[in-house]
Amino acid sequence: MMPSYFVAHGAPSLVLEQHAYTDFLKKFTAAAPKPKAIVIFSAHWESRTQAVSTADTYSTIYDFSGFQDELYQMTYPAQGDSSISEAIAQLLVKNGIPSVMDSERGLDHGAWAVLKLMYPAADIPVIALSVNRFLTNEQQYQIGKTLSSLREQDILIIGSGGVVHNLRMLNWRGGNTPEEWAVEFDGWIQEKLENWDLEALFNYEQLAPYAKEAVPTSEHFIPLLLVMGTGDGNRQAKLLHRSYQLGSLSLSCWEFN
Repeated sequence: MMPSYFVAHGAPSLVLEQHAYTDFLKKFTAAAPKPKAIVIFSAHWESRTQAVSTADTYSTIYDFSGFQDELYQMTYPAQGDSSISEAIAQLLVKNGIPSVMDSERGLDHGAWAVLKLMYPAADIPVIALSVNRFLTNEQQYQIGKTLSSLREQDILIIGSGGVVHNLRMLNWRGGNTPEEWAVEFDGWIQEKLENWDLEALFNYEQLAPYAKEAVPTSEHFIPLLLVMGTGDGNRQAKLLHRSYQLGSLSLSCWEFN
């Protein structure tokens, strides 16, 4: 069965950066079996109803400003797969989850920046899915659980976001040294993930240390819960990589089996 992954996408410039995390993303996918298709939840596609992309060929969305000119020249012209999009819609309907199909939207940087590092050839069909910050944490998990059967078809499910993602508290002078509160929050999340403590994770806003600092808005954290749900059968979580940028961004990759 294909594992699912949570990947941090950091800043839009991640795709141009060279460090331990970008090296990790390039190497671990190069050594892994090629998936039949990729289903990706991006923190930067928000909707109040679960949206499922049906694009034939994706445009590239530059949903950022003030970065290097080179970024605005990059493209990731992945193809969609309407049969998989329809299968996803049917799984959602079967489990009472409302959804809408979207044939127009391209890939935002939360999707294309990490995919360009992981699968630069853009030769694997992609189905993009939105996130809804107005659902409960348990509902997020249940959406992932609903899609878990896709893994049996060699379909890779990715959640792109950030466990610690606070742009307002960036430390531009601190380099890659993380803030103590960021490390403490990450450590709490790690312990709960490895022990599959759903009650704690569903209530992380109240229970986790420095939750407000680490997760000032929930859209970047939600993809972690979504892909965790896809691993509900075996309930095995493994941290593959974690590093930090600018004090308040954690660059982590979690595997769920």
